[in-house]
Amino acid sequence: MTIIRHDTKARMSRAVIHNGVAYLCGQVAGPEARHGDITAQTESMLGRLDDLLKEIGSDREHLLSATIYLKEGHDFAAMNEVWDAWVPTGHAPARTCVCAPMPADELKVEITVTALVVGDYSY
Repeated sequence: MTIIRHDTKARMSRAVIHNGVAYLCGQVAGPEARHGDITAQTESMLGRLDDLLKEIGSDREHLLSATIYLKEGHDFAAMNEVWDAWVPTGHAPARTCVCAPMPADELKVEITVTALVVGDYSY
């Protein structure tokens, strides 16, 4: 029962893989989008998620679950517009969306996911 920790730092790993399932750390908008609106932040966050999924041998068609944290409930519809365009048809994960404080004032959205690892992960 091997546990693989990807890009581990003192406080956390960017992903932990066990039995072919990857548990990813929270993803937020990149620095270029952190002062943008919810649409820009959601697009940036999901782009960063795509990159991390690729690093570990997965992709958006293999998401199992997602938890989305919104700073403000009124951003729900705009976030969903970006989300709906991003998730491949027929591959929607189990999902929860909650309102929560963000770790930095300018952040509006954060996501954490679990996904199947289907490609080669280079240890």
